[in-house]
Amino acid sequence: MVRMAGLIGVALMAIAAAIAICVDGNEFSNHREIKILRHLKRLNKPAVKSIKSEDGDVIDCVPITNQPAFDNPLLKRHTIQMRPSFNPESDSTYTKKEAKAITQVWHKTGECPNNTVPIRRTKKEDLLRPKFINSFGRKSHQSIPRTTTFDPTIGHQYAVMSARNAKFYGTEVAINLWKPYFSLAQTWVVSGNGSSLNTIEAGWQVYPELYDDNNPRLFKHVNSTEKLNIIIIRRSRLQLMLLQAYNILCSGFVQTSNRYTVGGSFTTVSRYRGTQYDISILIWKDRKTGNWWLKINDKDVIGYWPGKLFTSLGDGATRVEWGGEIINSRTGGRHTTTDMGSGHFADEGFKKASYFRNLMIVDGTNTLREPKSLYFFADKHNCYNVKTGNGGTSWGVHFFYGGPGRNVKCP
Repeated sequence: MVRMAGLIGVALMAIAAAIAICVDGNEFSNHREIKILRHLKRLNKPAVKSIKSEDGDVIDCVPITNQPAFDNPLLKRHTIQMRPSFNPESDSTYTKKEAKAITQVWHKTGECPNNTVPIRRTKKEDLLRPKFINSFGRKSHQSIPRTTTFDPTIGHQYAVMSARNAKFYGTEVAINLWKPYFSLAQTWVVSGNGSSLNTIEAGWQVYPELYDDNNPRLFKHVNSTEKLNIIIIRRSRLQLMLLQAYNILCSGFVQTSNRYTVGGSFTTVSRYRGTQYDISILIWKDRKTGNWWLKINDKDVIGYWPGKLFTSLGDGATRVEWGGEIINSRTGGRHTTTDMGSGHFADEGFKKASYFRNLMIVDGTNTLREPKSLYFFADKHNCYNVKTGNGGTSWGVHFFYGGPGRNVKCP
């Protein structure tokens, strides 16, 4: 009888434990669900029109005054600057090769009205893909190539050209479009170090964890945590992360265009030995307002990063870089097979390797000029490399870059 009572007691304890686990699990699940819904509400603003794109995206046309930029505490009572005070002019004597018209997939099914901005809607499944909700769309702290103290165990690898040892107020470049598996090509505008590091980055990226596909998409990124740290020192860590995230997930970029959405996929990509496509990107500082503007395709002004977001970039950049980036997770102790650019080495040249062409910097007179001296950097040249081209042609200053990752010489 005593033994039976003991067994019953053990059984009751097991049942109680199972119920507790079930309850705790439900509480955890409910807490996660609430967190996801709250996150979605913060990211997705009420729209006056929504457009379903054939690539699966939903583009919300959000009133320009209600865009996510104004969630940033630094931008309370911010007055929108609808157009830049000036556009930098080129001093080049040759005729620049014009880029083919590049559109985004959602353009096929609609357009956003005036006084709205197109924003790619964040879906519940987008938040469930990363391991942690708070890491959704976040870029790691290493956002620029460590050209002097690079540590390959960190995971980022680069093949870049850079201009240094001067004051820069912007850059323009045409970037070749490809469709690799997780890779990006971009330009960096950089100033400061450590806690005062400021960067502005823009280009195209393929990022399946963020977008759930391998289409090349327009992206932007900014790093300017020092000022935000001062203002939200008592606020959640999530807000600090969001100023180091991609696209609208990084509140602070004020969009003024209703034509392009940051995070939207492009309709056309280059083909090996076939037609080549590229997008032109111009980033420059409006010396009158202090804002940093973004333009693509030589004519479409997308918007700006308000000058009040920055510390060291307030005085201009000290470095400009152009190039490719991949993440090498070294699964199984081996180098990744991730393609950079086309997946072919720079030596293969046009129609095979990826390229950056018509490299320009904006100087103190608001003039676009070719950089006088360039430095190249490839931290794993047997995996990805860089090769300069000749200036003075319609391509101006240019270079090829990229590679296949793991191969005979890159184990």
